[in-house]
Amino acid sequence: MKSKYDNEMNLSILSKSCNESFARITVAAFVSQLDPTIEEIADIKTAVSEAVTNCIIHGYENSEGIIKISSKIEGRKIVIEISDTGKGIENVDIAKEPLYTTKADLERSGMGFTIMESFMDELKVESILGLGTKVTMVKEIKENS
Repeated sequence: MKSKYDNEMNLSILSKSCNESFARITVAAFVSQLDPTIEEIADIKTAVSEAVTNCIIHGYENSEGIIKISSKIEGRKIVIEISDTGKGIENVDIAKEPLYTTKADLERSGMGFTIMESFMDELKVESILGLGTKVTMVKEIKENS
């Protein structure tokens, strides 16, 4: 079956902090085929980093699980899905508010979703308590002249 996307990449990693940089570099390498600017790559890497870190810290807390990363290219657009099968988010709207955090004891600012939203063109967060969370981010890569 032919995909509606021009290219696709899937990655599964353990929810370990040491894998966060691997995830962001892998997605950055994948999007490089669209010849993005250094700023566009930095934006994508930052957003991926925030999403993966959320899976590790909030989704799985003190346990280990799998984080799935899917990147798809459609024209000049990259669609990135990052999901876990962790504990889920009780109220996504509240969780997306700037400075909201459930881990005030950690050196975290509660700005993860805000950062993802500001660096990407679209952000969608879907979550079911006890089943996990999926973050979908979209960025249009500008045509370089």
